[in-house]
Order: sequence, then structure tokens, then C-alpha cells
Amino acid sequence: MRRFLKPLLLPLIALLFAGPALAAGIADISNKDAVAGLKAALSDGSAAAIGKLGAENGFFNNAKVRIPLPESLKKVEGMMRAMGMKRQADELELAMNRAAESAVTEAKPLLVDAVKNMSVEDAKAILTGGDSAATEYFRRKTAEPLAKKFLPIVKKSTAQVGLAEKYNAIAGKGSQLGVIDASQASIEQYVTKKALDGLYTMIADEEKALRQDPVGATSSLVQKVFGALK
Repeated sequence: MRRFLKPLLLPLIALLFAGPALAAGIADISNKDAVAGLKAALSDGSAAAIGKLGAENGFFNNAKVRIPLPESLKKVEGMMRAMGMKRQADELELAMNRAAESAVTEAKPLLVDAVKNMSVEDAKAILTGGDSAATEYFRRKTAEPLAKKFLPIVKKSTAQVGLAEKYNAIAGKGSQLGVIDASQASIEQYVTKKALDGLYTMIADEEKALRQDPVGATSSLVQKVFGALK
């Protein structure tokens, strides 16, 4: 990917930041179109990621983002299943993934705002930052507010599984004693973090696909800008 990015960065940076001195082959693309194309690409990519993850089994049937039982619970999972608690363990894992699928659909407004509020400096950083620069931009701008938005949705979904409450009681004490990681102190915190990780993973996949094949973009402007650069 870096071999692909290296030849396009200089002409695109020139296009965005050097005024009328446009690089050969892309002289017909204005600065305004270049920024608009980048924003359209980010909007398309984030929407595609949400569409895939927010569908039923979007997390559960995707090995790349499926949320497993917390490590602290997996250590005793075999014992639980041997004690006849297989159903409860399976119910909890499915509920965690269903919670993530429900929560991720709420991400769209914040991701849209992140695109709308992108500055010229942000655009430059994305263009010069490497393969996942756009994804990292989204993470910086949206991770904290999305976590707050996801948490109550996750809590509502997992609260219906009795094992979640039992886990929280044990894990909360374990976290206080330092034997369980704070990020796994409750099912809600754990699933929220995993849901965010899954979202940014899928956005990164969309970003990579666009950089490799701009012709596959849904927007003609994105095709025009990224196609000319390629």
C-alpha cells in the first residue's frame, strides 16, 4: 500500500495546498473537488461499515469482529459448560454480539459530523498519514462520544441475560483487586470497547479497498479524484 500511496501523495498535496499549481494529469480537478471527494469517500466508507455491522449477525457471523466471551470468563468457560451452563454461556455471547449490532447503527450521525467538520489540516494529515489515516481520524474524533452512546444500548441488551449480572459482580471485585483488566470489569464496558474496535476495523477495510480500487466507489466525484490520482 505504501508503494501505491507514495506516488500519489505529492500530486494530491500539491492539488490541495499549492493553489493553482496543479500536478499533470489532475489539472482539471479543483481544490474544492479534491476536498469534497475525500469527504465523500469517508462518508461512503463509514456508511458501508455501519451497514455491514448493523445488520443481524453483522458481528456474530463475522470472524474478524465477532465478540467472544471475555478472557476472564473464558478461563472458566469449559468448567461452566461441563456444569451444564453451556446454554447460559452461549446466550451471553449471542447477546453481546446482538448488542454491538444494535449499538453500531447509532454511530452514523457522529461519523457524519466528523466528516463535515474536517479541516484542511485534517485532510492533509489523512493524505500523508498512511493506509489507515482516515480510520484513525474517525477514532480520534468519535471514539469517546460513541462509547457514551453505545454503553446504555449494550447494557439494555445484555441485562436480559442472567449470566451477565453474575459476571459483573465477580469481575467488578476482580478489577478492584487488580486480577481482572479494568476494560473487562463489566460486560457493558467490554462489549462497548469491542463494538468500537469492530467498527473501526470495518472502516479500515473500506478505506483500504477505496485506496486500492477507486473505480469501485459509489460517488462519481470520488472516482474522479481518486481515479485521477491513481
